[in-house]
Amino acid sequence: MKKTIVIVAAAMALSACASHQNPFLTEWDTPYGIPPFDKIEYADYIPAIKEGIKQQQAEVDAIIANPEPATFENTIAAYELTGELLAKVTGVLYNVSETDNCPELEAIIEEATPLMSEHSSNLGLNKALYERVAAVYNADQSALTEEQKTVLKKMYDDFVQGGIALDEASQARIREIDAEMAAKTNKIGNNILAESNAFKAKFGISVSAYPTAMTTTEDRALREEMFKAYSSRGHNANENDNRKLALEVLRLRLEKAKIMGFSNSADFILQNKMAHDHETVDAFLDGIIKASVAKAKEEIVDMQAIMDEDIKAGLLPEGTKIQPWDWWYYAEKVRKAKYDLDEDITKPYFEAGNVRKGIFEAAHRLYGISFEELADVPSYNKDFVQTFKITDADGSLIGIFTTDYFPRDSKRGGAWMNNIREQKVDAEGNDIRPIIVNVGNFTSPDENGVSLLTVDNVETAFHEFGHALHGLLTKCHYPSVSGTNVARDFVETFSQFNENWAFQPELLSFYAKHYQTGEVIPQELVEKIIAASKFNQGFMTTELCAASILDMKWHELTEIPDDENFVDEFEAKVCAEMGLIDEIIPRYRTTYFNHIFSSGYAAGYYGYLWAEVIDKDAFDYFEQNGTWNVELAKSFRETFLEKGGSVEPMKLYTGWRGQEPDSKPFLKGRGLL
Repeated sequence: MKKTIVIVAAAMALSACASHQNPFLTEWDTPYGIPPFDKIEYADYIPAIKEGIKQQQAEVDAIIANPEPATFENTIAAYELTGELLAKVTGVLYNVSETDNCPELEAIIEEATPLMSEHSSNLGLNKALYERVAAVYNADQSALTEEQKTVLKKMYDDFVQGGIALDEASQARIREIDAEMAAKTNKIGNNILAESNAFKAKFGISVSAYPTAMTTTEDRALREEMFKAYSSRGHNANENDNRKLALEVLRLRLEKAKIMGFSNSADFILQNKMAHDHETVDAFLDGIIKASVAKAKEEIVDMQAIMDEDIKAGLLPEGTKIQPWDWWYYAEKVRKAKYDLDEDITKPYFEAGNVRKGIFEAAHRLYGISFEELADVPSYNKDFVQTFKITDADGSLIGIFTTDYFPRDSKRGGAWMNNIREQKVDAEGNDIRPIIVNVGNFTSPDENGVSLLTVDNVETAFHEFGHALHGLLTKCHYPSVSGTNVARDFVETFSQFNENWAFQPELLSFYAKHYQTGEVIPQELVEKIIAASKFNQGFMTTELCAASILDMKWHELTEIPDDENFVDEFEAKVCAEMGLIDEIIPRYRTTYFNHIFSSGYAAGYYGYLWAEVIDKDAFDYFEQNGTWNVELAKSFRETFLEKGGSVEPMKLYTGWRGQEPDSKPFLKGRGLL
């Protein structure tokens, strides 16, 4: 009898396996080509990735085997069309692994990473393909469009910077380095998530809620404990310690840079960025840190005065001075005293759903686009994700946009934008519209489903939708330059530019309504928010700039010791040299600096400040010509948001603005001028 049951069970299992079709290997008969998340199983990913690699390699082999002389169409354009299946799989996998991570997905990523790394190396070091690309690059380009010239140069430069001219031994080592880095950076990211979850388990708040919690925690000893736990993530001598891993990744980057003929990894990384070299970045950041630290010292005086009142009241011992764990708490007291602004009063006017309506309304007023929620479409997480169809003024489809705003243990900290599908023109000439995701970790909804956002949360939501607009409104032909595929120190321009509309009075009157009464936010409160917008900017700018400098200094090293204690020693040295005061630490310390290890910002975190100079100058131009000037917004859309990375950034900007960016609006916006 037992044997019969086993046979029947086995037959049923085989039948189930036989009936399940890998969704990645089929056409998606879903609305707008949204991935059929409900049909995708963990077991589908690796076979689909392997098949995707196989297909792309075959497509590349066909390009190489073409007996006709290399042209843009039969080589460059043909290559842009390769890898469709692989993009289909990774567009889903990399999104869900960051938002709904679990042991199964971690195992899939761990298995997929070396496969993808090897495939990337095989493409990047394919000499036969390079020879065809070089033939097109060295031929007459006068008949090419500007976008085609950019795509060609980018592909040629990728080969050169990938080591195509190296000898076989050096190329073999580059392959090893890339594979090792891919595995180690993935591990760093997993460790940061584990440490962040441990922080939440201990204190009952997510790391994203840490700044807000620090403003309201009266218990100074608890604030100190929270600060030390937050700032030592990945630095606890446990299984999630990132010190050794970080040094290993930095050494690998340096080794690769030296193989490529550079003395440090910063200059190797920066060669195709706007800044181009580390001296330019260092000079840029040096000017900011000096001004921001001076401003922060003024802010300390104000905070210490309030702390002194607490000392007089017997709440603190004599001689107590502001420490890093006091900053958020006493800064909030100063803000209440100076501006009579209390987050508990503002938050009821910023309910998450209403804020999203405001974000959509701003885009509608500026760019003429419309939004429609799609209720019955596939979603990777039905409890958290909402999906919208975006159309242009003529009714044509712009793209699909989803929001995933709230925290959960499976989601990494922070906020970001992802592409599930890139915009491109396919082989049949169809304009394939993008699928974009905005992810956040805003205040979790209460038992009634209400989430009230802080002013900072509101800015973050507008910020990430700025990235989304860049990805959605793109009208490029080739995927390598569409949407946000621009220089790393240019990409944040459009996210930060979109923040400028968050607190415009005309828009606030539309979306900032009390979640219970429907009352529009009082003008008096709006004025307080605007007046307080430059408050604490010494601190905010200093911690951001300090992290940017730390990132650069790691990547400017020409030797990196194999000693995990070097992490602390080096951080202390860099902070002292930049003139950082004891009351402030960099926004990210090395062991939880996810941006520079797992998110593509190595020697690039300065890009937020660099791009802010551009965005503030652009917004200043709007203010001069009308904040809601539709014609100016149309030209902004056509010049930047539609062109993606198809034209060199400064050429785009000067063509639109008539001049290079002026830093004064940036300095004024930060309260540093």
